[in-house]
Amino acid sequence: MGLREGFQAGLARQLGHPSGLRGRVVGAMLNRRNREAVVKAVDALELSGDESALDIGFGGGLGLGLLLRKTATVQGVEISKTMLARAGTTFRREIAAGRLVLSEGPMTALPLADGTVDAIVTTNTVYFVDDLERAFAEVARVLAPGGRFVLGVGDPDLMGRARMLTDNGFRLRPVAELEAALAAAGLGLLRHERIERGPFRFHLLVTGK
Repeated sequence: MGLREGFQAGLARQLGHPSGLRGRVVGAMLNRRNREAVVKAVDALELSGDESALDIGFGGGLGLGLLLRKTATVQGVEISKTMLARAGTTFRREIAAGRLVLSEGPMTALPLADGTVDAIVTTNTVYFVDDLERAFAEVARVLAPGGRFVLGVGDPDLMGRARMLTDNGFRLRPVAELEAALAAAGLGLLRHERIERGPFRFHLLVTGK
């Protein structure tokens, strides 16, 4: 493996599971690059302020901060110890006040009880999930009846042109496949929003239980 290929493979690993000092840098980068998509995903939850909300795979923590501005109780689940530590420092006051609870765990085994959250958001996470059906079943399990789940993903056709991603384990699924898996888990599609700005393309799948 050449120098360039090694760098790209390392960056791809950090995107999926940020760790160490490089992971902290990647977390800050993700907050900047994904800001528009995360903002719109949180907005799509249409929070009134009384809900309990969950951000799965929160990475740099941008979504946590946005959720804390919109509702009183927020939870975050993340597989990366580095991102958990970063969020623990960034939001130490909210954690101390009981407004934010952080937990370690994968999307396929969420460390929450059944039906305990009203709104769930996750962006740029399913590329790293092998068992999509199990992941969405977990989302449906912890989501309260009448709750809303927003899934955000980059355009798979556009992302598929980036060999750094396709050569390093990113699972790029057609949007129709994601919609079918959501429906199979009992998460009905309410609407499909498309975000396009220049070369940037993103999809929000807004679902309800």
